[in-house]
Amino acid sequence: MQCKLTAPELRERKATVIARLKKEIKNKEEMANGFAYQFDGSDAMMDEIISFVKVERTCCGLFDFNLSIRGDGSEARLEITGPEGTKDFIQTELEL
Repeated sequence: MQCKLTAPELRERKATVIARLKKEIKNKEEMANGFAYQFDGSDAMMDEIISFVKVERTCCGLFDFNLSIRGDGSEARLEITGPEGTKDFIQTELEL
């Protein structure tokens, strides 16, 4: 599994979008082939999550994303899964 971003681009991404998202994680759950993250369900948080997914699907095309949002806006859950090696990549490269 490999990210299409250059090393400087990935460092910048970790320092901005990923860092902001990481601070907002309420709960992290390990899955067989990835991780699930719980966030509050505010509109601002949805914008952050969608921005993250848009970029990640471009640079890390092997990820599968599943986003579920409670209708009352109280919670959002983002699952990031993929083939073998996905969990290690998420922990090592994305530091999530």
